[in-house]
Amino acid sequence: MTKFVGAHVSASGGVANAPLNAMKIGAKAFALFTKNQRQWVAKPLEEAMIKSFKANLKASGVLPKHVLPHDSYLINLGNPDIEKLEKSREAFIDEIHRCEQLGLELLNFHAGSHLVKVAKKDPQYSDKIMETELNCLDLIAESMNLAIEATKGINVKLVIENTAGQGTNLGYKFEHLGHIISKIEDKSRVGVCLDTCHTFTSGYDLRTRETYDETMEAFERIVGFEYLSGMHINDSKPKLGSRVDRHHSLGQGEIGWDTFKFIMNDPRMDDIPLVLETIDDTIWEQEIQALYNLIEEV
Repeated sequence: MTKFVGAHVSASGGVANAPLNAMKIGAKAFALFTKNQRQWVAKPLEEAMIKSFKANLKASGVLPKHVLPHDSYLINLGNPDIEKLEKSREAFIDEIHRCEQLGLELLNFHAGSHLVKVAKKDPQYSDKIMETELNCLDLIAESMNLAIEATKGINVKLVIENTAGQGTNLGYKFEHLGHIISKIEDKSRVGVCLDTCHTFTSGYDLRTRETYDETMEAFERIVGFEYLSGMHINDSKPKLGSRVDRHHSLGQGEIGWDTFKFIMNDPRMDDIPLVLETIDDTIWEQEIQALYNLIEEV
């Protein structure tokens, strides 16, 4: 059983610093932003920076397949506004190219938000929400297909992260992920990242052996473990099903340590990046070691 645990580390001062920051906390995997996550446009990666990143990555011992870059928070592949959708698509394709330049194989992203307000007093609220979400999911899949076509020959997998379902964010149901994947033409270019906090606050319990198994069986049935390409390992401040995205340090939230013990002893999570996004980066090194300590000897 081989697990690769790390954290979403800073790339401040240039992406080449990310592997160095991962080394400092004993990470065997890590995540990063390849550009400022709150800006649309970034200057192209310079050749010297690319070479430094690759050299530092090699020195860190982290394999490219265990690096999980995250795209810009501004990108919304399901935006109903045509101009903003096109802007998102262009930025997303640029993110894919940046990953390819760095020799990385994954790009983690939030599926998108429909941004449509439907009054809960509306007697047709449920039907309208269902139709709105379905239309948005189809638009997200269309955006992904266009991005895959525009980057043909590039070996970067588009990894959809499940969400807490806050606001109009989609991807909070396994059915959302399954629907998007069903619409992707080249399925070798698509994957899924499960965030434990998002999974829990969107309504999937993970806290007991029974509920963990039920949730993972649902994931296998609706999505399929062949698509699991990474995980974000976080405890949760909000309660089960709250649809609120607030991470916590491991063992200090509503989820508790048992869930992380289940994950660290689940062979389905072998050989993928398991990335902390917990709230206190000063204890990441201890959290990483604590996760490895949960592995039971066979």
